Amino acid sequence: MANSKSIFTSFRKKVYVIIYQTDTKAGRLFDLILLGLILFSVLLVMMETVSGFNLKYHSYLITLEWIITALFSLEYLLRIFSINKPVRYIFSFYGIIDLLAILPMYVSLFVVGTNILTVIRALRLLRLFKILNNPQFNTQSVKLKKALIASRNKIVIFIYFVLISTILIGSIMYLIEGKESGFTSIPVSIYWTIVTLTTVGYGDISPQTPLGQFMASLVMILGYGIIAVPTGIVTAEIARHNYEKDTIYQNPCPECGNEEYPKDANFCPKCGHALEKQTT
Repeated sequence: MANSKSIFTSFRKKVYVIIYQTDTKAGRLFDLILLGLILFSVLLVMMETVSGFNLKYHSYLITLEWIITALFSLEYLLRIFSINKPVRYIFSFYGIIDLLAILPMYVSLFVVGTNILTVIRALRLLRLFKILNNPQFNTQSVKLKKALIASRNKIVIFIYFVLISTILIGSIMYLIEGKESGFTSIPVSIYWTIVTLTTVGYGDISPQTPLGQFMASLVMILGYGIIAVPTGIVTAEIARHNYEKDTIYQNPCPECGNEEYPKDANFCPKCGHALEKQTT
């Protein structure tokens, strides 16, 4: 009984090393193969939308997609199996992406066409930064994440302000231009406002009256400011966090799966479990 438990524990640890540790030969090879499969899978989904190619090779494309989905499903289960606290992985960013990467093919058994959503697997390519194990990449990605989190309240308030502004401007433009100029309703006018504010300018609707054109000019100028504000908010937060001690993504904590901690840490800041030192 004890021998069986020892074999199980040893196998579980080996799986953990291969799947989670990118600084080992086996782990790096596994991740490189995984990235290759992700790229191939995304290519298959793209080619499925090419009518001539899909008509000729449809059965082969579906078969290959199912094979890749089966491999990804096995990988997802092994990730859960090998970590001590699987719930942490399941609800982590990468855990959710891994799950979303395999669901569309299974859903396509009940809802036709949803297999195209497997293109979301492209998000799994974010693991490339972990595989490269470059402290410069990792540090910058953590700083960007912290800046976005710190800026979220300001950005939400800003978006709320922009939303109210588009409603007001759209309503005013509807009154100024009317149905004769293509502003057939307030929702259509709001659509025009969003297109103009973002400086896209499709040109499908345009003001005809002098007052409407004056308003459009103001909206265009306002649009440049609106584009710049979120960038400024995030940039300010990045600058504010530059003094903080560098934190990089490293080997996941074997207890809780946390990957973000100071590079000289001996214990996980989330659960207190002893951390495995990086090997060179």
